[in-house]
Amino acid sequence: MPSSLPHPTDDVADDQIQAVRAFNRFYTHKLGVLDQQLLKSPFSLSEARVLYELAHGGEQPAKAIGNALGLDPGYLSRIVQNFDEGGLIVREPLASDRRQYQLSLTEKGRQAFAKLERVTRDDVAAMLRPLPVEERRRLTGAMETIEALLGMPRAAAPRAILRDPRPGDMGWVVQSHGALYAGEYGFDSGFEALVAEIVAKYMTSYDASRERCWIADIEGRPVGSVFLVKASDDVAKLRLLILDPAARGQGLGQRLVGECISFARACGYRRMTLWTQSILVAARGIYQGAGFQLTATEPHRSFGQNLVGETWEREL
Repeated sequence: MPSSLPHPTDDVADDQIQAVRAFNRFYTHKLGVLDQQLLKSPFSLSEARVLYELAHGGEQPAKAIGNALGLDPGYLSRIVQNFDEGGLIVREPLASDRRQYQLSLTEKGRQAFAKLERVTRDDVAAMLRPLPVEERRRLTGAMETIEALLGMPRAAAPRAILRDPRPGDMGWVVQSHGALYAGEYGFDSGFEALVAEIVAKYMTSYDASRERCWIADIEGRPVGSVFLVKASDDVAKLRLLILDPAARGQGLGQRLVGECISFARACGYRRMTLWTQSILVAARGIYQGAGFQLTATEPHRSFGQNLVGETWEREL
């Protein structure tokens, strides 16, 4: 007897279903090509993904990594054992459960990940390079659209993505700093001039291997930024963290700072530093939560205000 219930595909056009399946086959093949390049490294795909989790997430339990990556506990245990024997990780028993281990990368592990990250970025860049700049933007924009439509509930508020800067973003960084700090703290145009100077120096002397800028973007509109620049061979400097008021309250500042820390570790820096003002209470909270410690203070008269400058640092 035929069922009276509708078939799951009755309300979806067949050509739409076929289009998604065709795209899946195509993109799976593309990812396979990239993964084959990765296999030329000393690591399997799963090993590379474990390294990625440790480099970007910092110290964490092995079980949490296994759950995040969907790895069989036995397989993960072998990976951890190989990393331990190779000097790539440190593992310590958890205080709450001595049978479980907390994992973190050693200096050798961070260097191995940094090399792997460079190779992966180069491979993706090679895939994108044949496309004209505008078509690259269309491609990544389409990817963002797919992720947004399939990955988020319809009723959810738009979540910011973190991306590389595009033409016009650096102007936004300067303008938004000038407007926000004038409106909220009474800073004069000297502050906007300082930001413009920092941005100009970054753009003219940018070292792609050791420096980076992240733009937080909500539905195609920049709402935040942060820069990680080289202060010395061993020290990285965090600069120009800013959030549009409309983007506050979703942990975006923590995400931006976290990206800086992960990238600095991957590049082999040993320490991070930043300069801020004592009146920036929210930013100070983010830095403290990310492991930075206040190391120096200095009263000064700048930007039309009496301020207390603060230097914060953290080891990597």
